[in-house]
Formats: sequence, C-alpha cells, structure tokens
Amino acid sequence: MSKLDRIEELQNIIKEDSSNFQARRKLAVLLMDFGFNEEALQHLLYLSRNFKDDDGIFYNLGIVYEKLKEFHKAKDSYLKALEISPDSIDAIYNLGLVYMELKEYPKAIELFEKILQEDSQDSNTYFNLGLIYFKTDDYIKAMENFQMTIDINDSDIYAHFYIGNIFKEFGDLDSAREKFNKVLELSPDYSWAYYNLAVIDNETGNIQGAVENLQKTIELNPYDIEAYKILIRVLLKLQDYESAMNTVNEAVSQCEETGDLDYLAYITYKKAQNPDCREYLERAIKNHKTLSIPLSRVKDELSKLK
Repeated sequence: MSKLDRIEELQNIIKEDSSNFQARRKLAVLLMDFGFNEEALQHLLYLSRNFKDDDGIFYNLGIVYEKLKEFHKAKDSYLKALEISPDSIDAIYNLGLVYMELKEYPKAIELFEKILQEDSQDSNTYFNLGLIYFKTDDYIKAMENFQMTIDINDSDIYAHFYIGNIFKEFGDLDSAREKFNKVLELSPDYSWAYYNLAVIDNETGNIQGAVENLQKTIELNPYDIEAYKILIRVLLKLQDYESAMNTVNEAVSQCEETGDLDYLAYITYKKAQNPDCREYLERAIKNHKTLSIPLSRVKDELSKLK
C-alpha cells in the first residue's frame, strides 16, 4: 500500500470513528511527510486538546508551525514539549532554530551549547552557532564554529562557504578563493561560489576570470540580478558593448523590474550609441522605487537627451 493510499485509509477510519486517536496521530505524521501542513495542523491541534502531556504531539506541532513560518507558535509548541520532556534533544535543537528565526540569538546559543554538552561531535550545531555569530558580525567566533563543523564533516559546503566569506571580509582574498574553490569541488553547481570568485577576480584585476565566473553564475542562476549588474559593468570597462547589450537584454527578460537595472541598461545603450537608450531611462524613472541614485539626476539626463 502506498503512503497516499494509507492516508486515504486513515481518513476513512477517522470519519467512522473520530475518537480513534492512534489513527489520527498516524495520519498527522503522514500528512506532514507529504507537505499537507494545514491538514496535519488540524489533527495535531485536536490531539493536543486531548493529550496535554504528550511531548511528541507538541513537538510535531512545532514542526508544522515552523513549516508554516508561524515561528512564535512553533516556539510555544517546542517549549510545551520541553516542559513535558526537558531532555528532548530534538525539541531543544528545533527550538534553537526557531530562536534563530526570531533573532533571539542569546537563547539560541544557550540551547545549542547545551546540545554540545551532550554531543560534542554534532557538526550541525556548530554550524548553527557559526551562523549566529556570522549574522551578529562576531567573525572570530563564527570562524571557530565553522571550522569545528568541517573538522567533523569536511563535506559541509556551507561551512566552507561562510569561512570563505569571512576571509573575504578580512581582506584575505587568497584564502577566500581557496575556500570558494573547495565549495565548487564539493558542489560544482553552487552559483554563489562562482559569484564570490567573480567578485574577487574583479577586485584583483583578473577581468577575464571575473567575466567567466559571472557567466557561470548566471548559467546556474539566471535570476541573479547582482551578477548581471557586475557583468554588465565589467563588459562596459572592456568596451565590449555588444556583449554588454546582450547581457542587459537577458537580465531584463529574466529579472523583475528594477530601477537600477534599467538605468544600467540606459548607460549601456548610450555608450553603444543606440537610440533605444531613452526607453530604458524612462523605465528607470517608472521604477524609481528601486532606483539607488537620485531620481532628479535621472530626470535631468532624460531632459538632455535629444
């Protein structure tokens, strides 16, 4: 019997006997597995009203609320599960994740450190601590925890990636490049690694390397508007106006309207002496809410166009 058939079977059982709590619990878990979170929630709420001391029900409630991005309710559910079963590592871990979402970082740190007291080889917990410290700009502690992550699990691409970003923040571009290349060794399709390599190439004058890595970024993620912007600017420096216009056209077709992209398209077409530049300048004005330069400057440029 498939899981979907099992769901239908359990639903029929509950229709006949709504007090069959065992069937309802099994159904709730199956619905969660298939992503039917709203349906699972209703069954778990029903069960929670009847079994107020069942930590498993409140733990699953927390999971469903997390999936629904109702993080305050998820927090309350995990706290209830821990009130019933204070040593539940799974509930402690998930509550820590919820505190991260709510930016209650000190509470999250306290919980993750509690987990490490029980299991000093939990690489995921070290990673979460690293992420908290990274988000709060404590790069030294972030580095320590990301390093612990890869000491335990060297295949964790995200830990390598964040270490690369910390090296880049510190200006150690060679070490940053090494880390981003490590990420690509582990995951060749990770577009953000190519993007960061491109940024380093651009900063260090390796223009051809920047172009190649930006093109690879866009190939893997055709909606990366920042990659398009940098690539267009690099191509303009190279006076490769034809490639710049082709990139502009691709960016405009793939990305949501933004004033900055429209203005950059105007600059590109103007340098290529293409009369269509006026159209993009008008679009930049239309999309002025996403324009980072003064609107008055754009309007002045439009008035000067013949």
